[in-house]
This record gives sequence, C-alpha cells and structure tokens, in this order.
Amino acid sequence: MPGNDDKRTQLTQLRSLLNTQKATWQANETAISALSDDEFKYRLGATPPPGKTLGDVAAMAALRRAEIRAERREAGAPAAYDLRNVGGKNFITDIKDQGSCGSCVAFGVCAVMEGTLRVQNNNPALAIDLSEAHLFYCHGRAQGHTCSTGWIPDEALQTCKSIGIVDEGCYPYTAGDQNCTGRCSNWQQRLHKVTDFHVLSSTAEMKTWISSKGPLAACFIVYADFRYYSSGIYHHTSGEQLGGHCISIVGYDDTAGCWICKNSWGAGWGENGFFKIGYGECGIETWQVCSAEGITTPQDDNHDDQQGVWQKNRLVTALWCNDQPLNAWIYADTLGWKKLSPASEAVFLNLLNQSAAAKSARRQINFREQAGAIQELYVV
Repeated sequence: MPGNDDKRTQLTQLRSLLNTQKATWQANETAISALSDDEFKYRLGATPPPGKTLGDVAAMAALRRAEIRAERREAGAPAAYDLRNVGGKNFITDIKDQGSCGSCVAFGVCAVMEGTLRVQNNNPALAIDLSEAHLFYCHGRAQGHTCSTGWIPDEALQTCKSIGIVDEGCYPYTAGDQNCTGRCSNWQQRLHKVTDFHVLSSTAEMKTWISSKGPLAACFIVYADFRYYSSGIYHHTSGEQLGGHCISIVGYDDTAGCWICKNSWGAGWGENGFFKIGYGECGIETWQVCSAEGITTPQDDNHDDQQGVWQKNRLVTALWCNDQPLNAWIYADTLGWKKLSPASEAVFLNLLNQSAAAKSARRQINFREQAGAIQELYVV
C-alpha cells in the first residue's frame, strides 16, 4: 500500500493534471485520502446488480454518458433544485459517518427516507433520525451482507417496505459487524416503513422526483482520485476503480451539469459532507437509482379500535364506484384504494363529495380509517 510520501506524490500529480485540464473540482488531503486502499474499501459498500460486475456498470455508463450529458434540460422539472434550500427551507437531515464498515447503502437509504418524510409532511424541522444499524446489521445481515461485502439499495428498500426500521435512539450506529444485538426492547412499536419504492431509469424521472417528492438513493463507481475530492464538480480524472458507493442525491443543476449529493463520510469531508458530481460520471445515473414513494411512522400504525388510524396530507388521485348502494372507493396517494364508510347515506355522501372536490382541486386530505373504511375526512 502507498505510504505518506507516495500519497503526497499522488496528490501533487493529481493537482497538476486538474490544473492542466482546467478541471471543475479541487483536490486536497483529507481524512479519507490518508486511508490505505484496503481501509478505504470499508468506506464504500455498494455491490453491482445481480449478474453484473463493476466493469459491466462502467461499460453501461460509458455507452450512456453522451446521451445523459445531452439531457441538460428536462421538460416538467425546474432547471435547478436543491432540497437543502427550497425557498430557504432545508429538507435534508444532518451528515453522518459510516466509519470503517461497508454500510453506505444503509446510510443512503436512511437519508432518502428521512428527506422524503420531511417533504411528505412539508416540514423541514421534522425531527427524524433513522437507524442505519437496524437496516444493515439486522436486515442486511439476515440476507448475508456484512461490512466487507456491502449491499444494494433496492434490497434495502424492500426490507424497509416489508419490515421497517427503527429510529436511531432505538439502535444507535457504531461501525463494525453486529448480529442485530443492539435493538431496544420495544423496537416493534418504533418502526418506520416505506410504502413503496421505484427504480428510476432516466434523468427526467430523477429530476422530476427530486423536485416534487424528495431525495434519491444512487450508486456510482469510485476511482482513486475521488479520495482527494474537497470541493467543486467532480469528474473522474485519474486512478483505478476501487469499488462502488451508495449516496443520496439531494439536488441538481442543469447549468452546471451536476448532481448534488449527500455522502456518509462525516461533515469534515468534501463540501461539509456533500459533493457535486457531473452528469454522466461514474455510472451514477445508470447503476441503480431508487426512490421512496412515501413513509409511514409509528404514529401512523399505533391506534386502538375506538379511534382508528389517521392518515394526513394525502392526495386523492382516483375515485371508483359501481351500481351497488353506498359502495365507493378513493385512491389515496402512497396508500392505495380506501373504501368510504357505508355506515349511513349522509356520511357516505359527505365523504364522497369531499373526496371528489379534493381530487378536482388537487388538494390534500386528512382522514380517519377504522374497521376497514374511511369514517372521517377533511380537505386541507
């Protein structure tokens, strides 16, 4: 492995190359660049899709690079968007540090869930801190993944949908393989779940999603020069492939031609823990880009038979009824089809009229569901 003198030589050569190329990013010594190659690989942890290799991802990225860079302006999405500053509001949670464990997928997915929940509730101050330890050391480990092997976002999101993850206070993160031993005693009452997730296939979908629903989980190939990144818009300049890494994309800028990303190497790395990467670079759009449709919290699930469950800030996207009396359903965004209560004609008609009005005006609703049907509904 290269010693300190070798690393200084590498940095000097990289800076010279960046200067010659009039590059858009700057290189400096960092806590990450001081690691050996073997140590650095534990700061990564994204595995290629099943049946693919890192080389396959690189080849696919090279084929699409010119096409992606040509897609600077996407119809339907703003030319630039940053979830850290939406009219002065920051919907992105604080930077964390995965330490010496290839658990980056857990950090990328938790960042997506946290940001999505804040956007979903239109509340940038919402206190939400999810447990990467629960996601990686419980769900990941159950599938055979460890600090040395890594994971992939869609598998992580599937477990967040089917089982859910607790808050950080229930299972605090420390780096190093664990056998799901750190959960609090009431962990089953503290689960946050993904209602559904999607693998996005185009930059148009990515930009539309970021600017309307929240951040994305994405993977990219890390080359040796990325260890020295300190600021600017990164593009691969020199060095070999060292592995795959998962992060969260929190914004983009068509004029600058870059994605804005949240990393998991601590706030002292890069631009206060964030970085920018050029469109078409390192397979970031073509490896695996995932979105979370919606997030449910323990408050959504905890209820008693007397009160039912309240769902808040949902759009009505469809209505359905047939020739049977008092039989109508609404499609609530992120939740699916919900039956309107047939308890009485007056209640039924009130619910139906409010649902139709909300759908027509594209206004959100709050509703209480009990005994398998919506009993109470308000347009917000």
